[in-house]
Amino acid sequence: MDRTVRNTVIILVMVVVLVFGLVVGRQVFQAETANTAPAPELSELNTFVYEQGRALPSFQLLNEAGETVSQEALKGRWTFAFVGYTFCPDVCPATLSTLRQADGLMPDTLPQPDYLLISADPERDTPDRLTEYLNFFGDDFHGLTGDLSVLRDLAKSLNAVFVHREDKGVQLVDHSAHIALINPEGEMTAVIQPPHTPKDLAEAYQKIYEWTRRNHPRAG
Repeated sequence: MDRTVRNTVIILVMVVVLVFGLVVGRQVFQAETANTAPAPELSELNTFVYEQGRALPSFQLLNEAGETVSQEALKGRWTFAFVGYTFCPDVCPATLSTLRQADGLMPDTLPQPDYLLISADPERDTPDRLTEYLNFFGDDFHGLTGDLSVLRDLAKSLNAVFVHREDKGVQLVDHSAHIALINPEGEMTAVIQPPHTPKDLAEAYQKIYEWTRRNHPRAG
Protein backbone atom coordinates (compact mmCIF):
# COMPACT_ATOMS: atom_id res chain seq x y z
CA MET A 1 0.00 0.00 0.00
CA ASP A 2 2.80 2.41 0.92
CA ARG A 3 4.51 1.62 -2.35
CA THR A 4 1.34 2.41 -4.32
CA VAL A 5 0.88 5.70 -2.46
CA ARG A 6 4.53 6.61 -3.06
CA ASN A 7 4.22 5.93 -6.79
CA THR A 8 1.03 7.98 -6.97
CA VAL A 9 2.70 10.90 -5.20
CA ILE A 10 5.69 10.73 -7.57
CA ILE A 11 3.38 10.75 -10.60
CA LEU A 12 1.41 13.71 -9.24
CA VAL A 13 4.62 15.65 -8.57
CA MET A 14 5.81 14.96 -12.12
CA VAL A 15 2.48 16.16 -13.54
CA VAL A 16 2.65 19.35 -11.46
CA VAL A 17 6.22 20.03 -12.63
CA LEU A 18 5.23 19.42 -16.26
CA VAL A 19 2.23 21.73 -16.03
CA PHE A 20 4.29 24.39 -14.27
CA GLY A 21 6.96 24.16 -16.97
CA LEU A 22 4.37 24.52 -19.73
CA VAL A 23 2.83 27.56 -18.05
CA VAL A 24 6.20 29.25 -17.54
CA GLY A 25 7.28 28.43 -21.10
CA ARG A 26 4.07 29.86 -22.51
CA GLN A 27 4.47 33.05 -20.48
CA VAL A 28 8.08 33.47 -21.63
CA PHE A 29 7.07 32.87 -25.26
CA GLN A 30 4.22 35.38 -25.00
CA ALA A 31 6.53 37.94 -23.40
CA GLU A 32 9.10 37.48 -26.16
CA THR A 33 6.42 37.73 -28.82
CA ALA A 34 4.97 40.84 -27.24
CA ASN A 35 8.42 42.46 -27.24
CA THR A 36 9.16 41.55 -30.85
CA ALA A 37 8.59 44.31 -33.34
CA PRO A 38 6.96 43.31 -36.64
CA ALA A 39 9.17 42.94 -39.69
CA PRO A 40 9.97 46.29 -41.30
CA GLU A 41 7.71 47.43 -44.14
CA LEU A 42 10.11 48.03 -47.01
CA SER A 43 7.86 48.02 -50.05
CA GLU A 44 9.33 51.37 -51.10
CA LEU A 45 12.62 49.46 -51.48
CA ASN A 46 10.95 46.58 -53.38
CA THR A 47 11.73 44.38 -50.38
CA PHE A 48 9.63 41.87 -48.45
CA VAL A 49 10.92 40.80 -45.03
CA TYR A 50 9.79 37.56 -43.37
CA GLU A 51 8.79 37.61 -39.71
CA GLN A 52 10.75 34.35 -39.28
CA GLY A 53 13.59 33.17 -41.46
CA ARG A 54 12.81 30.39 -43.94
CA ALA A 55 15.04 27.32 -43.75
CA LEU A 56 16.93 26.21 -46.84
CA PRO A 57 17.18 22.56 -47.95
CA SER A 58 20.21 20.42 -47.31
CA PHE A 59 22.60 20.34 -50.26
CA GLN A 60 26.02 19.26 -51.46
CA LEU A 61 27.41 21.55 -54.17
CA LEU A 62 30.74 22.88 -55.43
CA ASN A 63 31.93 26.41 -54.73
CA GLU A 64 34.09 28.44 -57.10
CA ALA A 65 37.22 26.85 -55.62
CA GLY A 66 35.95 23.36 -56.50
CA GLU A 67 35.34 22.49 -52.85
CA THR A 68 32.28 20.50 -51.81
CA VAL A 69 30.14 22.62 -49.50
CA SER A 70 26.80 22.23 -47.75
CA GLN A 71 24.17 24.60 -46.42
CA GLU A 72 26.41 25.02 -43.36
CA ALA A 73 28.65 27.21 -45.52
CA LEU A 74 25.90 29.85 -45.51
CA LYS A 75 25.93 30.20 -41.73
CA GLY A 76 27.83 32.81 -39.77
CA ARG A 77 27.41 35.70 -42.21
CA TRP A 78 24.84 37.65 -44.18
CA THR A 79 24.56 36.69 -47.86
CA PHE A 80 22.92 38.30 -50.86
CA ALA A 81 22.03 35.33 -53.11
CA PHE A 82 21.15 35.54 -56.80
CA VAL A 83 20.19 32.73 -59.19
CA GLY A 84 21.76 33.18 -62.62
CA TYR A 85 24.61 32.04 -64.87
CA THR A 86 27.92 33.33 -66.14
CA PHE A 87 26.93 33.30 -69.81
CA CYS A 88 23.89 35.49 -69.09
CA PRO A 89 23.95 38.39 -71.57
CA ASP A 90 22.27 41.08 -69.48
CA VAL A 91 20.43 40.56 -66.18
CA CYS A 92 23.21 38.73 -64.30
CA PRO A 93 26.13 41.06 -64.99
CA ALA A 94 23.88 44.06 -64.35
CA THR A 95 22.66 42.65 -61.02
CA LEU A 96 26.14 41.65 -59.84
CA SER A 97 27.48 45.08 -60.81
CA THR A 98 24.70 46.69 -58.78
CA LEU A 99 25.59 44.50 -55.80
CA ARG A 100 29.24 45.52 -56.14
CA GLN A 101 28.23 49.18 -56.07
CA ALA A 102 25.91 48.56 -53.10
CA ASP A 103 28.82 46.95 -51.27
CA GLY A 104 30.69 50.25 -51.52
CA LEU A 105 27.78 52.03 -49.83
CA MET A 106 27.56 49.71 -46.81
CA PRO A 107 28.35 51.56 -43.55
CA ASP A 108 31.36 50.23 -41.65
CA THR A 109 29.06 49.56 -38.69
CA LEU A 110 27.32 46.74 -40.60
CA PRO A 111 28.67 43.19 -40.96
CA GLN A 112 30.33 42.70 -44.34
CA PRO A 113 27.96 40.51 -46.41
CA ASP A 114 28.88 37.91 -49.01
CA TYR A 115 27.43 37.82 -52.51
CA LEU A 116 26.51 34.44 -53.97
CA LEU A 117 25.75 33.45 -57.55
CA ILE A 118 23.80 30.17 -57.60
CA SER A 119 24.28 28.72 -61.06
CA ALA A 120 21.28 27.88 -63.21
CA ASP A 121 23.64 26.52 -65.89
CA PRO A 122 25.98 24.05 -64.15
CA GLU A 123 27.01 22.32 -67.38
CA ARG A 124 28.94 25.43 -68.45
CA ASP A 125 29.44 27.06 -65.04
CA THR A 126 32.40 25.03 -63.84
CA PRO A 127 34.28 26.16 -60.72
CA ASP A 128 37.03 27.59 -62.91
CA ARG A 129 34.51 29.51 -64.97
CA LEU A 130 32.85 30.85 -61.80
CA THR A 131 36.22 31.97 -60.43
CA GLU A 132 37.14 33.78 -63.64
CA TYR A 133 33.73 35.46 -63.82
CA LEU A 134 33.32 36.43 -60.16
CA ASN A 135 36.86 37.77 -59.72
CA PHE A 136 35.76 40.77 -61.75
CA PHE A 137 33.24 41.77 -59.08
CA GLY A 138 35.30 41.35 -55.92
CA ASP A 139 36.67 39.06 -53.23
CA ASP A 140 33.29 38.78 -51.47
CA PHE A 141 31.60 37.32 -54.55
CA HIS A 142 31.23 33.54 -54.58
CA GLY A 143 29.46 30.87 -56.60
CA LEU A 144 27.75 27.50 -56.32
CA THR A 145 27.46 24.89 -59.05
CA GLY A 146 26.92 21.14 -59.27
CA ASP A 147 23.96 18.83 -59.73
CA LEU A 148 21.16 20.50 -61.67
CA SER A 149 18.34 19.08 -59.55
CA VAL A 150 20.04 20.18 -56.32
CA LEU A 151 20.54 23.68 -57.70
CA ARG A 152 16.91 23.77 -58.79
CA ASP A 153 15.72 22.79 -55.29
CA LEU A 154 17.93 25.44 -53.70
CA ALA A 155 16.64 28.06 -56.13
CA LYS A 156 13.06 27.04 -55.37
CA SER A 157 13.66 27.52 -51.64
CA LEU A 158 14.71 31.08 -52.49
CA ASN A 159 11.48 31.63 -54.48
CA ALA A 160 13.46 31.44 -57.73
CA VAL A 161 12.96 29.37 -60.88
CA PHE A 162 14.90 28.85 -64.09
CA VAL A 163 14.19 27.24 -67.46
CA HIS A 164 16.66 26.23 -70.17
CA ARG A 165 15.95 26.99 -73.82
CA GLU A 166 17.76 27.33 -77.12
CA ASP A 167 17.50 30.33 -79.43
CA LYS A 168 19.14 30.11 -82.85
CA GLY A 169 21.64 27.57 -81.59
CA VAL A 170 22.48 29.58 -78.48
CA GLN A 171 21.77 28.01 -75.10
CA LEU A 172 19.93 30.45 -72.84
CA VAL A 173 18.47 30.23 -69.36
CA ASP A 174 15.38 32.19 -68.34
CA HIS A 175 15.54 32.80 -64.59
CA SER A 176 14.14 34.88 -61.76
CA ALA A 177 15.72 38.29 -61.27
CA HIS A 178 15.20 38.93 -57.55
CA ILE A 179 17.81 38.81 -54.82
CA ALA A 180 17.36 36.77 -51.64
CA LEU A 181 18.95 37.87 -48.36
CA ILE A 182 20.16 35.00 -46.17
CA ASN A 183 20.79 35.62 -42.47
CA PRO A 184 23.69 34.17 -40.38
CA GLU A 185 21.48 31.24 -39.37
CA GLY A 186 21.43 30.18 -43.01
CA GLU A 187 17.77 31.16 -43.46
CA MET A 188 16.18 33.32 -46.13
CA THR A 189 15.02 36.44 -44.34
CA ALA A 190 14.04 38.75 -47.22
CA VAL A 191 13.36 38.94 -50.96
CA ILE A 192 14.41 42.04 -52.91
CA GLN A 193 12.63 42.45 -56.23
CA PRO A 194 13.95 44.39 -59.24
CA PRO A 195 14.56 47.06 -60.24
CA HIS A 196 17.61 47.16 -57.99
CA THR A 197 19.67 50.22 -57.16
CA PRO A 198 22.85 50.28 -55.05
CA LYS A 199 21.37 52.82 -52.64
CA ASP A 200 18.16 50.84 -52.08
CA LEU A 201 20.04 47.56 -51.56
CA ALA A 202 22.33 49.12 -48.97
CA GLU A 203 19.41 50.79 -47.19
CA ALA A 204 17.32 47.61 -47.16
CA TYR A 205 20.24 45.63 -45.73
CA GLN A 206 20.82 48.15 -42.96
CA LYS A 207 17.14 48.22 -41.93
CA ILE A 208 16.84 44.42 -42.00
CA TYR A 209 20.05 43.94 -40.03
CA GLU A 210 19.04 46.45 -37.34
CA TRP A 211 15.57 44.88 -36.98
CA THR A 212 17.05 41.38 -36.79
CA ARG A 213 19.67 42.39 -34.23
CA ARG A 214 16.98 43.83 -31.96
CA ASN A 215 14.36 41.11 -32.38
CA HIS A 216 16.25 37.95 -33.37
CA PRO A 217 19.69 38.32 -31.76
CA ARG A 218 20.84 34.81 -32.67
CA ALA A 219 20.13 35.40 -36.36
CA GLY A 220 21.57 38.90 -36.23
